[in-house]
Amino acid sequence: MRIGFIGLGNMGGPMAANLLKAGFDLSVFDLSAAAVQAAVAQGAKAVASPAELAGADVEAIITMLPAAAHVKQVYLGADGLLANVQPGVLLIDSSTIDPHSAREVSAAAQAHGNPMLDAPVSGGTAGAAAGTLTFMVGGEAADFEHARPVLAAMGKNIVHCGGAGNGQVAKVANNLLLGISMIGVAEAMSLGVKLGMDAEVLAGIINTSSGRCWSSEVNNPLTGAPAARGYSGGFGTDLMLKDLGLASEAARQVRQPVLLGALAQQLFQAFSNQGNGQLDFSAIVKLYQEG
Repeated sequence: MRIGFIGLGNMGGPMAANLLKAGFDLSVFDLSAAAVQAAVAQGAKAVASPAELAGADVEAIITMLPAAAHVKQVYLGADGLLANVQPGVLLIDSSTIDPHSAREVSAAAQAHGNPMLDAPVSGGTAGAAAGTLTFMVGGEAADFEHARPVLAAMGKNIVHCGGAGNGQVAKVANNLLLGISMIGVAEAMSLGVKLGMDAEVLAGIINTSSGRCWSSEVNNPLTGAPAARGYSGGFGTDLMLKDLGLASEAARQVRQPVLLGALAQQLFQAFSNQGNGQLDFSAIVKLYQEG
C-alpha cells in the first residue's frame, strides 16, 4: 500500500519508520527538514507540502500533529489535504485532539468522499519505536478493518471504539484517569516515605494490594524508571497538561462534571509554571517534597 505521512516528531518519526520496516511505500512531509531527511534515509520519499502529498498517488494518509489547530489547518486549509486529495483515499489522524474537532474534520472528509478514522495512540515514544502502541480508533467499522494492517505495523493493541471521534473520547478519558492516578500515587508514596517507610518496600506493598495501578507499578513517581533518570524523558508534564485540558474542554461541552480532573489540571499547571514542563509527569511528586 502507498501511504502518505505528515508529522515526523517524537511519535510520528518512529511510527513512519515502522511502516517502512513493514514494507509500505511511504511519502512524508514535516516542517523539520532533519526529520524528513531521517525518514528518507530509511527509505521514504520526501514531498514539499501537504498539498503535494495529497496529490501524490497514495491510498492512505496518516497525520500525527501537535494539536487540533494544526489538524484543522492540514485537513481543512485552502492548501490542505481535502482541497487536494482524491475521493476514496483513506485518512487516519493519530493526533491527540478533542472529540468535537475530530468529528468536525471527519464530517468534512466524508462530505469530500474520503473515509476517515481518528486513531490516537497510547504507549509513548518507547511504544512508537517498538511498534507496540495501542490505537484507539473511531470511525466506520469497514474503514477500521481496511486500516488494520497499516495500524498493525505500528501498534500491538488496535481497538475499534465506535463512530467518528470515539477514538479521541477513549484517549481523553484514559489520560484523565492517568493524570488523577499519578497524583494519587505521588501523594500516597510521599506520605509513606515521610512516615518512615522505604520507598521500594512501600511500592512493592501497593503493587500487590488494592492500591495497585499503572502509575504505581510501571511509572512509580519515586521508584520508577523516570525517577531513576532524574525524571527526564517519558511522557512530559506539559503533554499531560494538554490532555487534561482536552478532557476539561470536552467535559464542558457536554456539561459533565470532572471534579478531580479539574484539580489535577491545576496541579500540573502549577508544576509546569515552576519550569518543570519537560519533566516526566511522574515528577509531580516534587510538589509533595520539601525544598
